[in-house]
Amino acid sequence: MSAITSHPTGAALGAEIRGVDLSQPLSGADAARINDMWLKHEVIYFRGQKLTPAQHIGFSEHFGDVEVHVRTDCCRADYPKIFVVSNIIENGKPIGAGDAGTRWHFDGCCTEKPSRGSLLYAKIVPVRDGMVLGDTMFSSMTRAYAALPAEWKQRLSGMKAINSYVKGYYRPVRATKRPELTAEQLKKVPELEVPIVRRHPLTGKPCLFVNETFTARVANVSDAESNEILDFLFAHVTQPAFIYRHGWREGDLLAWDNCSTLHCAIADYMPLHRLMERTTIMGTASVHDSMAQVA
Repeated sequence: MSAITSHPTGAALGAEIRGVDLSQPLSGADAARINDMWLKHEVIYFRGQKLTPAQHIGFSEHFGDVEVHVRTDCCRADYPKIFVVSNIIENGKPIGAGDAGTRWHFDGCCTEKPSRGSLLYAKIVPVRDGMVLGDTMFSSMTRAYAALPAEWKQRLSGMKAINSYVKGYYRPVRATKRPELTAEQLKKVPELEVPIVRRHPLTGKPCLFVNETFTARVANVSDAESNEILDFLFAHVTQPAFIYRHGWREGDLLAWDNCSTLHCAIADYMPLHRLMERTTIMGTASVHDSMAQVA
């Protein structure tokens, strides 16, 4: 019997997973058990881990292929599958993305096959006057969809929206101006039409699939109707009833499901340093194949 156990947060989503040292080789049975817990709880985290970059990547690969982020300037030179999230500057240059994730979003939602999920490892957690800062919030898109009034479920069935990486990338930010995207980078992230309600490719559950960072507009409706729909949905999905707020500790490894959750980082720690390293699991299902036709 595996010693691995899950302990729900008591919020709408999230569970702590105990009884496993992720620096050690993981059996196929234990990886499958953790995967089941991840699908059930949508966000899972492991406290007190001590991982090398290779171990971080190795654990992630139990759940799929690990991608290299389009922002290669923020990836580790020695381990390009690791995307660095940090406000630290060395030799006059940021070592990672210092303003990443400060508005609600999905990762990879502007690609034909959105990422399956991400695994974020906490290396430096900011603390001021004994208070841990830099929390991350997660919102359950399955719970948010389930709580919609019936008339909204009917209205949204079959509707699509336009996601734009450029919109999210050039949004107003708190820190320094981001570097211009190159022509090669822009080719990788054209605007993409996506379903507003998407079925989870592994569980089949319907999930809302819009976010304030990258969703530019609703397709095939007037600007007024697009604004009405998106304003309603952006307010709806960020209600406290759907949210888990994670207080980080150094050594945490947290994994979120990228179809069934939105996330948002709390940037309340400047000028203190924060250093996280992230792997992202490639998606295998086309966003169009998982469109939910829900009455």
